[in-house]
Amino acid sequence: PIRAIAYISQAAQPWQREAIDAMVEDAAAFNVRAGVTGVLLFDGVQFLQYIEGPATGIEEAYGRILASTKHSEVVELGRGPVGHRLLPYWAMQWLLADPAQLRTAARADWTGFVSSPGPVPVTAMDHLQLYLGSFVSRWPR
Repeated sequence: PIRAIAYISQAAQPWQREAIDAMVEDAAAFNVRAGVTGVLLFDGVQFLQYIEGPATGIEEAYGRILASTKHSEVVELGRGPVGHRLLPYWAMQWLLADPAQLRTAARADWTGFVSSPGPVPVTAMDHLQLYLGSFVSRWPR
């Protein structure tokens, strides 16, 4: 079964794009070996990360995340099983995020990593899928 963890944290300041690129490249290399996929949203101040994969891989990746000095004040938003991967093609990717969108997603309901059936985003996964929609829609099915 596929599991997921989402968290928000404060980025170490000052930040540099090259340092984030290197951090994400390192995470992607680890995640390939661990079977983990995910995305890191960054608004210049905070990270919001969603990772998914097998339980062992998720726990190892999250342990690395918690030990990182690249951020502080890690707040876990959700943890649990997911029906299928949202991001099957991204070992790790980072995207600049609008601060308001990041706050809205962080404050939404992460319980169960579920999406609502309606057109209006209600749950955290709705917000994440809406934000990633232009990227995910280009992937092969």
